[in-house]
Amino acid sequence: MSAAAFPSSRLSVIRQFNALTKPRVIQLIVFCAWIGMVLAVPGLPGWDELRRMVIASLGIWLVAGAAAAFNCLVEKGIDAKMKRTAWRPTAQGELSDRQALIFSAVLCGAGSMLLYIWINPLTMWLTFATFVGYAVIYTVILKPRTPQNIVIGGASGAMPPVLGWAAMTGEVSPEALILFLIIFIWTPPHFWALALYRVEDYRKSGLPMLPVTHGNEFTRLQILLYTLLLFSACLMPFVYGMSSWLYLSVAVILSIGFIGYAVALWHHYSDALARKTFRFSLIHLSALFAALLVDHYLF
Repeated sequence: MSAAAFPSSRLSVIRQFNALTKPRVIQLIVFCAWIGMVLAVPGLPGWDELRRMVIASLGIWLVAGAAAAFNCLVEKGIDAKMKRTAWRPTAQGELSDRQALIFSAVLCGAGSMLLYIWINPLTMWLTFATFVGYAVIYTVILKPRTPQNIVIGGASGAMPPVLGWAAMTGEVSPEALILFLIIFIWTPPHFWALALYRVEDYRKSGLPMLPVTHGNEFTRLQILLYTLLLFSACLMPFVYGMSSWLYLSVAVILSIGFIGYAVALWHHYSDALARKTFRFSLIHLSALFAALLVDHYLF
């Protein structure tokens, strides 16, 4: 191997390990955790609080990355059958099981130690429980066995704001649980929209996703019902006194938009519309939490 080729090869391996952490998913997780941290601090955070936020974000990122890597390891056979995931290094055999397992263990250990020493034991244990919930309970037990996998397993994905809140306050308050509830209810319609236009991939993989087990029409009805339920959950920060009219206005507009997509999907299905619904769900959650952030500092 030439000297010029070696750095390129090493960079390729780094990119493969980075791909195992599912960077785009991790970005949303850390963003939601950061929102929990910011909302837990009255007014503008000081330097000590900013330092705590940075350390907590890093620790949560490491453990979340570990869970994603473990997921890639367990599901490598399934990933290889699906166009959406066939490129992953574990699915292609570019990284061995041993490499993926060690990488996951190192990230989890480093993140847990960081949270325990520099933040607080509660945040560490909650984050580790989230790792177990996603990597083991959801990936190994629920996902291959029940079409309600994303509903039950969504509890792990809804934890980031709770982790952020606990990192700053050392406790889990009703405000943190409201943020948890919003993400928990948001998760099923978000993933079922994806599953609708990826149904053949899921059918080939053998996973009992709702469109595979109960059909397209039933799944579209569930998406609509969940978006209606989500509308109510999105009002709770205002009702509880966490936010003002600014957040309320944004929440109403975003929720009506999500319901609009769900209604359109229910009446006139197409893969293109399901894809648009999935993309809007990402905008919905990101913009909703951004509105909470802006509202927190302006009012």
